[in-house]
Amino acid sequence: MALGVLFGGLAGLIVLLTVVLTRRSGSRTENAEGLRIEERARVQAAQDRVSYNSWAVHNAPPTQSDAYQRRR
Repeated sequence: MALGVLFGGLAGLIVLLTVVLTRRSGSRTENAEGLRIEERARVQAAQDRVSYNSWAVHNAPPTQSDAYQRRR
């Protein structure tokens, strides 16, 4: 009985997640300006991941970080 309830709940959760994910709008930006905005955001995120990683924040002198070099 308990296993039936467990598997029934899991099956219901899977069905619910499937419905929610298929109804979501998965469309990406179609126009050129939107693509440029997305590209700038990706590039900025990549630079931030490099500049503000653990080593750069805690171990490097302030003038050695990539963020400092880009500001100059």
